[in-house]
Amino acid sequence: MVKLWNARTSPKFRFSAKFPRVITHEKKFRNCEKELEMFYNAMEPLKNKLLTLLIQFPPYLKIKEGLEALRQYDFFFDETYRYAIEIRHPSWFSDLAYNFFKNNNICLVWNQLDIIQTPPVVTSDFAYIRLIGDRSIHERDFGSIQRDRIQEMAKWADKLKEIQKYERNVKMGMVAANNHYAGFGPSTSNAFREMLGLNPVEWGIDKDLPTKVEVEEVRDHKKRPVKQTSLSDFIPK
Repeated sequence: MVKLWNARTSPKFRFSAKFPRVITHEKKFRNCEKELEMFYNAMEPLKNKLLTLLIQFPPYLKIKEGLEALRQYDFFFDETYRYAIEIRHPSWFSDLAYNFFKNNNICLVWNQLDIIQTPPVVTSDFAYIRLIGDRSIHERDFGSIQRDRIQEMAKWADKLKEIQKYERNVKMGMVAANNHYAGFGPSTSNAFREMLGLNPVEWGIDKDLPTKVEVEEVRDHKKRPVKQTSLSDFIPK
């Protein structure tokens, strides 16, 4: 599947991949070395198109529980990727978390959720905004804008403009919107682009891109020659 994503997108297309739920929610960052290695191995074909790997914390995971889980769990950062962390419990909104993210150039994802909004604190050399709806818009209505989110989006657009003007270390900005946010993610993304003075994107499949690719034999994930660092090294004991 990942090879197909790579083959069916243009060389300029970029992705953000999220760590599997089995790692972040089911195993809660414990005893999942095999799953991590498999995930990194699966992402290899997209490596040149990946802007970041997203670690999404469960909404019930508080900062104390989260840091303790990370401390006990042999999580490894592959240094060749950028990382972003999505936190959905307000206990994380503290200098302890912000400083940890800053010290390791990990992006604090800015969430616009109906139940919570992440403070727009810059913690890395890139910014990542996720506009996520609460699933109150039915899937049958997807394909057109169903809810006016312009005022919310304008605030985030102004924040990105502010960063562009004053934060010299920030090199990139990313914005993702799902269909549940306003009704149609692509239209939401184009509206946001226009707020930033960018041209809208035409959506569709390039006919020159292949629809299927040859599937290669999966390599032994244990042989991936990448230097890794234990996350526990960065967390105060």
